[in-house]
Amino acid sequence: MRFGTTISPRINARVHAAVAALDEARPAWVVDCVPAYASILVVYDPLAVEPADVDTWIRARAAAARVARAARRTVTVPVWYDPEVGLDLEDTARFLGTSVERVVELHTSRSYLAYMLGFKPGFPYLGVLDPKLAAPRLDAPRLKVPAGSVGIAGRQTGIYPVTSPGGWRILGRTPLRIFDPARQAPFLIMPGDEVRFELIGRERFEQLAEREARHNEEAS
Repeated sequence: MRFGTTISPRINARVHAAVAALDEARPAWVVDCVPAYASILVVYDPLAVEPADVDTWIRARAAAARVARAARRTVTVPVWYDPEVGLDLEDTARFLGTSVERVVELHTSRSYLAYMLGFKPGFPYLGVLDPKLAAPRLDAPRLKVPAGSVGIAGRQTGIYPVTSPGGWRILGRTPLRIFDPARQAPFLIMPGDEVRFELIGRERFEQLAEREARHNEEAS
């Protein structure tokens, strides 16, 4: 089901309200309800129900949904912005006709809404970037982007939760584990959260990375 065609906090709030309404009265034939920027994917058992009945149920529940003005949780993400880990930091500054310092300033100057999770477990799609920082994806995606890499694409920003291929422009890296299946709450960032990026240096990055590794060892 689609609620719009743009990246909009208002539309996204309707999406999550509808998902909550669907989850409140989920029939046995519903496998999952997955929210996106402006739409919902409902996965169902085709052997247990007719498609027309699924459509009727979705529309009825979504129509009854009410958007709540809940307080947003704020998640602060420390990031080491440096060419050593920011694989595209300098190139992005050149593309935008500005300095590396200005790119970092723009990226850390505002809060971002977590619209959805996707691509990889826990990958948060955050928006929107300052128009002065908007830049396209890479022409050729990398085969290996390290976990914790913070990137931008268009007017979106996000964090790679695991090492994987990817085509976003990488500005830096966070030592935090964005996704950890061993934690009681495996996703550090959830849809609806407000995310802020905090500039840190190498020393602080290494301290936090060591702390994360120690916690991971204790949990295992």
